[in-house]
Amino acid sequence: MARIKPQALLIQSKKKKGPTRVSVTTIVLCNLVVVLIVLSLFATYRHWSRRSVEHIGGSGLPNHVSTDGLDDSKKYDLPGFAILNTSKGYITVELFKDGSPEIVDRFLDLCQKGHFKGMTFSHVIKHYVIHGGDSQGLGAAEEWISKGKLRGQLNTSPKHEAFMLGTSKIKQDGKGFELFITTAPIPDLNDKLIVFGRVIKGEDVVQEIEEVDTDEHYRPKARVGINNVTLKRDI
Repeated sequence: MARIKPQALLIQSKKKKGPTRVSVTTIVLCNLVVVLIVLSLFATYRHWSRRSVEHIGGSGLPNHVSTDGLDDSKKYDLPGFAILNTSKGYITVELFKDGSPEIVDRFLDLCQKGHFKGMTFSHVIKHYVIHGGDSQGLGAAEEWISKGKLRGQLNTSPKHEAFMLGTSKIKQDGKGFELFITTAPIPDLNDKLIVFGRVIKGEDVVQEIEEVDTDEHYRPKARVGINNVTLKRDI
């Protein structure tokens, strides 16, 4: 067999094909495809994240939803506590969502609309009740509060103990809502008051409010009232 000269081997190696080179156009197209895929995934993530936030409410508090026809799980999602920021301090109230669902629902709706912001306690009767509400209802409230103080002691209901939150049973217009906080057991309010919550923190603030100076009609001489209300699901 004839030996191949080194010069011939060099010529043959030069004739062999080198590795196929990828063109610049192909590289650019591949990069564009990758970028488009990443952008598509990011857009999809933002879309579903936004829908999730809108579903639970962007303010951190649930949007008002009527409790009529809702099952227990949906009612449970509603705030169960209200923190009254008063001119004397904070009062935390547990709401009776099961016992008085319609009243609680209306109370929550008015809270979110800012109805109680700036509400004054128009009547303060020591060892009896604190009353806040519209000026239109002052006459009627003063009458039954005064009569209630003169009545004899009756068997008390658990719902009418001290530090209970209620509203008047008297039919009010869609904008009005009276608030009452009892400062002693009130057995004679069964026909006058709908209890929808109880004070669980801030009893000392309630007692400080009932110590304010009042005139002969139980109206505080200096303004005392609610600055705002904060709703909470849990405490």
